[in-house]
Amino acid sequence: MVDEYSAKDIKVLEGLEAVRKRPGMYIGSTDKYGLHHMVWEVLDNSVDEHMAGICTTINVTLNKDNSVVIQDDGRGMPVDSHPVYKKPAMEIIITKLHAGGKFDNKAYAVSGGLHGVGISVVAALSKDMTAEVMKGGKIYSQSYCIGVPKGNMKVIGECHVEAHGTKITFQADDTIFSTVDYDYKTLATRFRETCFLNAGLKIILIDNREEKVKEDTFHYEGGLIEFVKWLNKNRKPIHAKPIYFKREEGSTVAEVAIQYSDSYNENIQGFVNTINTIEGGTHVAGLKSALTRVVNDYGTKKGALKKGQKLTGDDIREGITAVISLKLAEPQFEGQTKTKLGNGEVKGIIDSMATSALSDFLEENPAVAKSILTKASAALKAREAAKRAKDLVRRKNALSVGSGLPGKLADCSSRKKELTELYIVEGDSAGGTAKGGRDRETQAILPLRGKILNVEKSNPARALSSEMISNIITAMGTGVGDSFDIEKLRYNKIIIMTDADVDGQHIKTLMLTLFFRYVPQLVEDGNIFVAVPPFFKIKKGMKEYYVYNDKELQVKLQELGGKFEVSRFKGLGEMNDEQLWDTTMNPKTRRLKQVSIEDAVEADETFSLLMGDAVAPRRAFIEENADKAEVDL
Repeated sequence: MVDEYSAKDIKVLEGLEAVRKRPGMYIGSTDKYGLHHMVWEVLDNSVDEHMAGICTTINVTLNKDNSVVIQDDGRGMPVDSHPVYKKPAMEIIITKLHAGGKFDNKAYAVSGGLHGVGISVVAALSKDMTAEVMKGGKIYSQSYCIGVPKGNMKVIGECHVEAHGTKITFQADDTIFSTVDYDYKTLATRFRETCFLNAGLKIILIDNREEKVKEDTFHYEGGLIEFVKWLNKNRKPIHAKPIYFKREEGSTVAEVAIQYSDSYNENIQGFVNTINTIEGGTHVAGLKSALTRVVNDYGTKKGALKKGQKLTGDDIREGITAVISLKLAEPQFEGQTKTKLGNGEVKGIIDSMATSALSDFLEENPAVAKSILTKASAALKAREAAKRAKDLVRRKNALSVGSGLPGKLADCSSRKKELTELYIVEGDSAGGTAKGGRDRETQAILPLRGKILNVEKSNPARALSSEMISNIITAMGTGVGDSFDIEKLRYNKIIIMTDADVDGQHIKTLMLTLFFRYVPQLVEDGNIFVAVPPFFKIKKGMKEYYVYNDKELQVKLQELGGKFEVSRFKGLGEMNDEQLWDTTMNPKTRRLKQVSIEDAVEADETFSLLMGDAVAPRRAFIEENADKAEVDL
C-alpha cells in the first residue's frame, strides 16, 4: 500500500522559523564559518551604502559577551511606515525574508549582500539584536529576540539634524552555533580586503574581549593599486608602477590592478561586488584572454618575438599579481562554494575593456612593457627546454612504462572514479607498507623518495621537469596550467600521507604548496586531503589502542588505569601492513583532514611568506606565531 501524501503533510514555516530550522541553507553552516558570515551580512549592508556614495566609515566592535556592534554613517534604514504592511520599514526589513531595497536597482545599483535576506537571517539567528537608526535629528530603535520584535520601534533620543547612519548590535544564538567566539584575524583579513576594494572606505575594528583592547584601522585611498603592492610585499616587483585601469559599460564597472614580480607563480584575485570569487569565473577568464592577446600583439609589433613565435597564457602570467574587481547589477554565481562568476556576457565585456586599456598602457609605458616581455620570454625558453627534456625521458621510458603512468605507482583496480583514492606516501618503506595494507580495488599508492622541490622558489619549467613532481601530476591525470582539465582527474581523493615528525610536516607543506600553486581547483573542489597517522600505541594485556595526540594519550591512559605499555610511532614505516590499514587507511576508522581555501588572498600571502625567498618576514611570522604551533609530543 502506498502511503498517502496530502495537504496535512505540508508544513508551512512562518516568518523566520525556516531560518532557525535550516540555518545552513542561509549562512552555509553553524560552525565558525557561519558565525563569521553573520558579521559579513551586516557589514555588506554598510558597504552597499559606501558603494551608493554615502557611507565613509564603519565601526565594528567585539564585546566581552560576544555581541558585535556594527555602526555606519550611511543613509540609515528607512523608518517610515510601509504602505502595505503598515509597520515601520525597518521592522519589515529585519523581520521578513526577501524584504529590502536591492531588488529593483533603484536604491542600490550594485550590492554585495544576499539581496534582502542577510539582516533577516542575522536577526533570526541572534538571541538578542537591536537596530538603531539616526536620521532627521532623531534616533530610532527596536530590539528583537530570535527575529521577533520585543516591542514597537521607538524614538530614544535626538541627534544632529545632519547626522545619519545605522547601528546594529547582535548576539549570536549559542544554541544554534557550535561556537560564538569570533576570530580577530579572520575579521581583520576580510575588512582589509573590503577597504582595498572600496577606495576611501574606512573600517575600524575594536576588540574589547581581553583586558588589553586590540584595535586596527583599515583605510586605503589608493584602492586596488595599494592592494597589489600589499600582495607583493614579500616579493620583488619588476616594475614599481602597477598597471591600473577602470572601465565602465552600462551598469558594469571593472577595475583592474596588475604588478609583476620576480616570483614564478600566478596570483590573480577576482572579486564581484566585494565577494572574493576564489574559483574565478567569466571576469577572470576575460582578463586572462585579453592579457595573452595584447602582450603577444605588442611583442610581435615591437619585434621582441621571433616570427611565428607565440607566448602562452602561462608564459605571460608567470610572476603576475593581479586584482580584478567587478561591480555588477545581477551577478550569477556557480561552483561548489558559489564563488565562481557565471554571467556569460561578462567574459566578452571584460575582454574588450581590458584589451583597450592594456594596449594603451603598454604603448604609454614601454619600460614596463619591456620588463613583462622579458619575463614572459624567459618563461617561454624555460618551458621549451623542459619540454625537450621531458620528451627525451618519455622516449627512454616508452618501452618500460607502456601505460604512461609512473613506474612506482601501484594503481587500484576500480575505474569508478568516485570510489578511488590516491595516497602520496613519504618514503619507499612506508610506500611498501601502504601497498601491502591498502584496499587494492579503490586505493592507489605513489611513494615519494625524499622531499619534492619547493615550487614557490622554482620556475614552472624546472618544477614540472622534476621527476617526483612530474610523477604526481601524471598520476593525478589533470595536467596543469592552460592544459588543466578537471574531467581527467583519475581519483576522487588525493591524500598526502607523511610521518608525524618535522620532516613529515615539511614534506606535507611542500606538497600543499604544489597543489595550491599548480592545481588550485582540486583544493577548491575538495579533492585534496591529509592523512592523520597515530602518534602513540598503547598496549594493555592483549589489546592495543591508538591515539593521535598527547591530549588524547592522557585521557586514554586515565581511562585504562593500571599497567600498560606506551610506544611512540616515529614514522609510517614502523607500522606493519595491518596497523597502517587500521589506523590511517581504513575509511571506517581513519582520520582525514580535507584541505580547503577559506580566503584565497590570505592563502597566497601565507605560501609566499613561508615558502618564498624573503627571510626576515618569515622569521617575524614564526616568532609571532610560535606559541600557536601544534606541539609534537
